[in-house]
Amino acid sequence: MKIAITGTNGFLGQQLVHLLLSKGYEVIAIAKGEDRISNESHPRYKYYPVDITEEFELHDVLCIEEPDILIHAAAMTQVDECELSQDKCWDTNVQGTVHAVVNAELYCKRLIYVSTDFVFDGEKGNYSETDKTRPISYYGETKVQAESFVEDCEIPWAIVRTCLVYGNALSGTRGNIISWVKQNLVQGNPIKVVSDQVRTPTYVEDLAKGILLIIEKNAEGIYHISGKDVLTPFEMAIRTADYFGLDKQLIEKVDASVFVQPAKRPPKTGFDISKARRELEYEPVEFEEGLKKMFESVSGER
Repeated sequence: MKIAITGTNGFLGQQLVHLLLSKGYEVIAIAKGEDRISNESHPRYKYYPVDITEEFELHDVLCIEEPDILIHAAAMTQVDECELSQDKCWDTNVQGTVHAVVNAELYCKRLIYVSTDFVFDGEKGNYSETDKTRPISYYGETKVQAESFVEDCEIPWAIVRTCLVYGNALSGTRGNIISWVKQNLVQGNPIKVVSDQVRTPTYVEDLAKGILLIIEKNAEGIYHISGKDVLTPFEMAIRTADYFGLDKQLIEKVDASVFVQPAKRPPKTGFDISKARRELEYEPVEFEEGLKKMFESVSGER
C-alpha cells in the first residue's frame, strides 16, 4: 500500500514516516523545503517539496503517485503566530486543506486529516467526538473550517484530533513542553508554568500508532487520539522534574493571566478516548512511561 503524508518535515510527520516504513508501507513524503528525514536511499521512500497553499503543487504529486491514502498533517500550529498572521494561517490551514481534499478525491482512496483540541472552547473538558466545536482562537477556527471540508469529502475520510503532543524533537522540529522544562531545570533556570489549563498530553509515538490503527482498520469518522492522564502543564513540569531528579523548586505555579499572549487558550480540553479504545483498540502509555520512552529509548539518559 502506498501512503502519502503532508507535513513530513514536522514533528508528527517524521514519526509517521518512520513508523509506516517500518510496517512495510510505501511512503510518499510531502513538505515545504528540503527533506529533513533524508531517506533518499530507502527503496520505499520518495520525497517531494511542495507548498500546499499553491493550487497545483500537491495535485502534480498525487497525479503522478496516486497513493491509496493521503494523511494531511501539514498545518500552521503556533497559536499566537496564527492570531497575528491570519492570512498566512488561513492559506495554510484552510486553503491547504481544500487542496488536499480536492486532490485526494481525484487520486486517492482515503483521506486522514490531523486536527486539534483547540476546536473546543475549553469550558467543559474531557471532550468526546460528538461534542460541539466552539474555537476561541483563530488557529482553532481554521481547524474547524478545515474539518468541515474534510467531512464533505467524497471518499472515505477520518479526522484525528489530538492534544498537547510531546516526545523527542526530531531533525529541524521545535521543542515541546517536556524538553523545555528539562533544559531549563538542568541549566538551573527558574520557570513559570500555568496550572489553570487542563490537557491530556499525547506521546507522539502513540499519536502515530493511533493513525496507523485507523489505516489498518479502515476506520472512518472522527477519533480523539490522546494520552490517558489528565494533567495541567504545571503537573507535567513537576512530574518531569521528579523523573529526572531535578530541582522542582525552580518551577513557579502561575495562572494564564501572567502571560500576555495574542491568542486565547482553552482552559480545559483533554479527551475522552473511549471511542478510539473501543473501535481501534488504541491504548496510550502513561505519562511517566512516555517520559521514559522519550529519553531512555534514544539516549539512554535519565
